[in-house]
Amino acid sequence: MTPSTDDLPRHAALKQFPVLDDCLQLGGVLLTRLAERVGRTPFYAYERNHIQSRVELLRHALPPGVHLHYAMKANPMPAVVHLLAGLVDGFDVASAGEMRTALDTGMPPSRVSLAGPGKSSAELRSAVAAGVLVHLESDEEMQRVAAVGELLGITPRVAVRVNPDFELKHAGMKMAGGARQFGVDAVRVPAMLRRLGRMGLEFHGFHLFCGAQNLSAAAICEAQRLCVRLGLELAEFAPSPVRSLNIGGGFGVPYFPGERALDLAAVADGLGATMAMLRREWPDTRLILELGRYLVAEAGIYVCRVIERKQSHGQVFLITDGGMHHHLAASGNFGQVLRKNFPVAIGNRLHGGARETVSVVGPLCTPLDLLADRMELARADVGDLVVVFQSGAYGLTASPTAFLGHPAPLEVLV
Repeated sequence: MTPSTDDLPRHAALKQFPVLDDCLQLGGVLLTRLAERVGRTPFYAYERNHIQSRVELLRHALPPGVHLHYAMKANPMPAVVHLLAGLVDGFDVASAGEMRTALDTGMPPSRVSLAGPGKSSAELRSAVAAGVLVHLESDEEMQRVAAVGELLGITPRVAVRVNPDFELKHAGMKMAGGARQFGVDAVRVPAMLRRLGRMGLEFHGFHLFCGAQNLSAAAICEAQRLCVRLGLELAEFAPSPVRSLNIGGGFGVPYFPGERALDLAAVADGLGATMAMLRREWPDTRLILELGRYLVAEAGIYVCRVIERKQSHGQVFLITDGGMHHHLAASGNFGQVLRKNFPVAIGNRLHGGARETVSVVGPLCTPLDLLADRMELARADVGDLVVVFQSGAYGLTASPTAFLGHPAPLEVLV
């Protein structure tokens, strides 16, 4: 039987995590016991076995020779990053803070890259000194990197981030095609490469990141093929052979009713043909996939506690000690045009006996503080635990934790 919209939270929980005595388990620990172990709510919990299994799935499905990098912006919790350091081939970071976390794991600097359209002079000095690969986002940034290298007596390692003329179709967030703050417009890259060759920089390759949160295998395959083709065209102007080609990621995960999981087999088939095209021209070039959300999103949950049941005009509200200040995405205020509910459940009453339609809200003085809007859940009482699934990516660090001065949630890896 096809689950209804109201059944989505239960089916998501049963699929991703085991249930014992109607209570969610994470890492073999009952949620109620985990809450006691953590010491207080709200908190985020990430399951290490889930992350390991996702990487193993990718290793098995993707063509041989694909290098897998973790985009740390998805979840920069140090314990998660340390775990992934032993599983992936490299890290892609977007700030000096993320870079320090990456290097603390023991990941070689040669397998760490720094991207972002507004790198400060201090960040560039740190990156060059560390020996990480700097993704150049503009001609001006290239000049600043060259100056840093001359000042420090170090040859900077660089790649050019390209803003192609095409975009990733069906992407939840588009990051290429047309006017963008990211990268160098493709038409301007040849001239930039000629200047780069005269500036004493160590050229490694190209970075193309077209978009994020895409569930269309066909769209991802098309973008990957176009990225490699563009890289081949631009290589004619490069000052040295292309050692690496980072074609980004974009692999999405389902959040809302009606969404289907990405067909990884179809992506792998398309990537195999693209790899063959690359190997014919550049047999020694590393092809890099930069994935964040796809590695960690489904491994994480956000947990808060019901502190009051309230009725207003016949509608039941579960007021919790968590909310949008901890999980902006679940509130619908992190890029949603029309608000939709994340998968939510009462974690210690997964099925429950009686069920009711409720809205789950937090303690903030704003109507935007909404974790579930008129959703069917097991009947919850004060003290019960509300769980928001699909919370392993863009959760805590993508949220306004200082808003109204409430304590920040904790994070655990189990």
